[in-house]
Amino acid sequence: MPHRFELIPMPVSREPVSLLAVDRAVSEMRRGRAVTVRGAAGNAAMVLAAEAVTADALADLAERSGGEPRLAITSRRAAVLDLGESAEKVVTVTVGAGLSARVVGDLADPLSGLDGPALRRLGLAATDAATYGCDSAAVGLTKLARLLPAAITAEVADPDAEDLAAWTTRNDLALVDAGDIFQYEHTAARTLRAVSEARVPLADARDTRIVAFRPIDGGLEHLAILIGEPDAGEPVLTRLHSECFTGDLLGSLRCDCGDQLRGAIAEINAAGSGVLLYLAQEGRGIGLVNKLRAYELQDQGFDTMDANEQLGFDADERVFLPAAHMLRHLGFERVRLMTNNPQKVAALAHCGIAVEERVPHAFPTNRHNEVYLRTKAARGGHLF
Repeated sequence: MPHRFELIPMPVSREPVSLLAVDRAVSEMRRGRAVTVRGAAGNAAMVLAAEAVTADALADLAERSGGEPRLAITSRRAAVLDLGESAEKVVTVTVGAGLSARVVGDLADPLSGLDGPALRRLGLAATDAATYGCDSAAVGLTKLARLLPAAITAEVADPDAEDLAAWTTRNDLALVDAGDIFQYEHTAARTLRAVSEARVPLADARDTRIVAFRPIDGGLEHLAILIGEPDAGEPVLTRLHSECFTGDLLGSLRCDCGDQLRGAIAEINAAGSGVLLYLAQEGRGIGLVNKLRAYELQDQGFDTMDANEQLGFDADERVFLPAAHMLRHLGFERVRLMTNNPQKVAALAHCGIAVEERVPHAFPTNRHNEVYLRTKAARGGHLF
């Protein structure tokens, strides 16, 4: 659940610059534009999200960078493609038959219909990417952008790029440090600030306030739903709820999220007070579009965890640093956590919040979500 990366604190004065650079790079990649990632020891690479690759974009990447384009994917996706296991989180893939936009799309997207014989004809080979190198950072950017976790990278080998900042300016490219990408979620969580608060009576909890939190780069906002007047001197009844557009808003029967949200509000109200943190972590951190892709894979027979891994994600991509910082800002250091997920208990404790009790939080299944819930119990360790 917590990231394996070893994070190095940065000076507070640099945080706004770091967040802004990553935010700009994410925006560019979502628009289908290339960015430049600066690594260690003078290395740099032009980077393009695999979803955005066209024949023209691939040729432009090679021409401007002066390097040979390669595909960077997660080791999860590489394993699905039968490219072997890797101790690293990212690998680079070479294609004996030649790299093309069509091939990139087939390798990045499990819904492309690429079958085993076609895969073997491509002549693929995978190489471990450096843990903190440009290729790993590129895949990290695609995850932050909520795109498929795959990128085309090309080493910047243009002799005119000795001054990298000037070169990127001439080429109209955003420039971001690899280290800033790796630390982005940690830095964004640390800079969360309460920016708005209002009383919002709810059907199941009339005495309710909502506090909105936003990082200093104006990124993803999280909400704290405070019911009653929780006593910071006691363990506070708490629910961490990852947003679910389909379940919370539309009443989807494929999950139990809507039941969990409304049930938690009613239970906290019945207990007298508590807090529900509504976290911007759609689809266990992969985003709404990728969650819909995972649903399509589930319809083909994959369970919820295998579907995420087919896409190249871990089974759960969430981080709980934002929740911990929000709780501390609200004055809560000790909680009674409403969850069926022991890993969530461990993750919140890892972030410095004392979880003094796990409060079970389960609801009846229906024919549309019973397999999903059985998978969470059998493979995710959830307790029902």
